Order: sequence, then C-alpha cells, then structure tokens
Amino acid sequence: MAKGLTGDLERRVHAGPSIRDGEVARAREFLHRNSFGPASEYYGRLDQIEACLRARVEHQPTGLPAQGKRNYGGEAAGQMMQVQSIYDHVILSMCYAGQFNLARGRVKISHRFNSEGRVDFVELKFLRAMERLLTGEIRKLLLIKSGQHLRRDWDAAEAFVLPVLPRELVFLYADLFRFARGEVLAWLVNLGHRAAEDLLRHLRALPPVQDQGQGNHGQLPLGLVLSDSVAPPVLEGAAALCSEVEMLTDKLAVVRYTALSVELNPVGAG
Repeated sequence: MAKGLTGDLERRVHAGPSIRDGEVARAREFLHRNSFGPASEYYGRLDQIEACLRARVEHQPTGLPAQGKRNYGGEAAGQMMQVQSIYDHVILSMCYAGQFNLARGRVKISHRFNSEGRVDFVELKFLRAMERLLTGEIRKLLLIKSGQHLRRDWDAAEAFVLPVLPRELVFLYADLFRFARGEVLAWLVNLGHRAAEDLLRHLRALPPVQDQGQGNHGQLPLGLVLSDSVAPPVLEGAAALCSEVEMLTDKLAVVRYTALSVELNPVGAG
C-alpha cells in the first residue's frame, strides 16, 4: 500500500489532479503508523514531492510541462541495461547471474542518481535468490540519509548501509568479499557511475535512433535515451563522478565524491 500511495502522489505532483493540503503529511503518518523505518525510501520520496510543491509556490510556472516516467532498455557496452527517467532523476539498472556453492542465482543492481548525478541509493533485487525465500525481495545496499534535504550537488553525505551484504554480489565480482566493507561499498557506488559513462560513450558512437514506440516489456529502445528530456544531463553528471566510502558504524557510512578515478576490477587495486 505504501508503494501505491507514494507512487500516486508522485504522479499527481506532475500530471494532476492537484495534491491537496495535508495529503503528504497523512502519507508520512501512514508510514510511521506502519513501522517504516527512517531509512525507508518512501520518506525521501515524500520529501521530494514536498520540494516540488514548494518550488511551484516560489516560482511562477513557465515552459513545458514536466516529463513523467519513461523506461528504456537494451544492450550497451556488452551489458544489458535499463534506464528509467523519472521526472528529475534517473535509475540505471543492470542484471548479473552466476553460481556459488552449486546454487545459481540472478540479481538486478540499480543506482538512482539525482538531478546532479549524485547517488541516492544502490539497490539489489533478487530475481532468483540462492535462498529461494528471498526471490523477489529488494535490499537497499546503500541509501543516502535525508537526501532530499541536501544540496543536489553535495560532495559528502551520510548513508545507511546494509549490515550484511548479500552473497549474490559475488556474481558481480568473485573476490568482492576479500576487501574491506568501505571499499566494497565504494566499488558498488562507482559501478553505477562507470556504467553511466560506458552507456553514454556507447550511445554517442551509434547513429541516431528513431522512436518506433514501445518494445518488449513496454520499454523504449535504449538508443532513445539521448533524446530524453531528463536523462542525458543526469547521466553526464554521474559519469563525471567517483566516490569513496568511509564506514562509521556497521549501519552508517559517509559517501564522498572525489576527482580521482578508481579501478573497478579488482577492488582497491592500486
């Protein structure tokens, strides 16, 4: 119900009907009553809705109406990618499969980037978990704390992190768990930034793609991302960044952006 409630408010803030006074506050009360923790993404999404509503009060609306959600998919740089362009941010996803201790699995890793290309979260979805009961479950590996209250171009921010990372991450890199958790989390964040860079490089080397409507699973061709009204500048911002992660506790870390490049394979290689 929380997903539907928040999604409906997100749609209405851009497409109508108008959100009435008190609706966002009641949605926040619903989350609190149903024991959603402060790290839940739903609180951040409600903060973003309120920010949009405040901006409309402070600035007289001009120009074209905001684009809603668009979903692109296809192969780029040897990897199947999905790009969701959602109002003012982008979610970039990739799938990984493998086998560990004779158990097979498949996961989707998603990075959400804000309008300036900073990470909002890194998420894992168990498409086929090695432990069957987890199939279909979603885990936030890293979630920026109070992200909607930060400057869009923040340089350092606290983040909630998952205390025990899923075994399925070995599908991304077999020796991942040989490294310190801060290095692993930085690698996971930078995986999305480098994927954004690879995607843009790949698309810019291709001839222009014509919009022929939605394809499989309601997705538009990945090549149309460059003509999207939101995605290109977000991806460009993400592609220019690289992060470091400092652990504070087993559940809290600091993400810092630097101008340095890091090797993704292997983690922490000099």
